[in-house]
Amino acid sequence: MNVLILNASPRPKGNISRMLGVMEEEAVKAGMQVMSVRVSDLHVAPCKGCMVCRTKQACVLPEDDAQRVLQLIGACDVLVIGAPCYWGNMPGTLKVLFDRLVYGMMGESLQGIPQPLHKGKRAMLLSTCTTPFPFNVFFRQSRGTIRALREILRWSGFKISATLEVGGTKKHPVSGKTLERCRRMIRKL
Repeated sequence: MNVLILNASPRPKGNISRMLGVMEEEAVKAGMQVMSVRVSDLHVAPCKGCMVCRTKQACVLPEDDAQRVLQLIGACDVLVIGAPCYWGNMPGTLKVLFDRLVYGMMGESLQGIPQPLHKGKRAMLLSTCTTPFPFNVFFRQSRGTIRALREILRWSGFKISATLEVGGTKKHPVSGKTLERCRRMIRKL
């Protein structure tokens, strides 16, 4: 089983990075092939909104890391995305990446109806935010991040296997209990 981990946190030792790290360890221990990508390390030009990619099935911008990530998504069986909450949504770097990948995530019928290009693949989503639990959910902070990622992946054909939202991380960094939940998410695959 091929697992692709997209780490959208700019902090190499932050909460998302720690959570994804234990998931990667668990996946390797289970014999899965794992590739991890730190989104903040990528060089991805923003989408120009020209919509040419929808008909040509290729981006008109010069090739950059977006195409490399798209190839990795195409080769994976499971996509794990960890994203901290930024203003009730995913970090801009991750949004720019997905904007550039739209033609490789979702196609269109002749009538313009979206067609998923990754049917049968699974995804797991993680989000953290400084707003304490349960307010991170009630105020749609981490919930906003998860909602946006679900929307992208749903139209792309992914089945969401698990989600994890952790609030209050400013005062209470992720603990052993949360890290164990991350390990269990991978074990259930």
